[in-house]
Amino acid sequence: MADAVKPQGNPAVVGLAGFAITTTLLQFHNMGWGGTGTVFCAAMMVGGLMQMIAGFQEFKCGNNFGYSAFCSYGAFWMALGLIWLLADAVPKEGWGHLKITPFDIGLFLMGYTIYTLFMWVAAIRIHTAMALTFTTLVFGFVGLDLVFLAGMKNLLIPTTIMLFACAFMAFYMMAAAIWAQVYGRPILPVGKPWVN
Repeated sequence: MADAVKPQGNPAVVGLAGFAITTTLLQFHNMGWGGTGTVFCAAMMVGGLMQMIAGFQEFKCGNNFGYSAFCSYGAFWMALGLIWLLADAVPKEGWGHLKITPFDIGLFLMGYTIYTLFMWVAAIRIHTAMALTFTTLVFGFVGLDLVFLAGMKNLLIPTTIMLFACAFMAFYMMAAAIWAQVYGRPILPVGKPWVN
């Protein structure tokens, strides 16, 4: 008789928590409510490490969407933490070729804007909660692109509000998955896909 397959945990609940918590903390900073010290630590461990672990587990589950999203955004947070570290450590004239400017940060964000647009096309095929998460993330990245590349600093607060909404949606999806298992039935609706 074959051994029964052991149930696995859903790695998305870890990845979504890492993304949501760190995104929320960064928006607290963008609102002027705190510095970047704790955000840096969260970027490395919570947004970075937690999401990378979730991404590698999604690989084992055969989920390319989760694998790509959690590994890519986990790497985003780790890279952003290093950018902040270097931006403080490197003199304005730079160390050789190593120099970080706001425009360079904008280019980094633009790369993730393009990636997020591709992921949005997949997200709208999953369910409404995922589609809303990626829609708000696209608008958030576009807003940050305009802040850093075009100097439109007046967009920072509206962009921050959009990213608060994105973080809330990630928390919502995490809670929906956990509560559905704990209660044995769906508690929070995630909605239908936007496209079939």
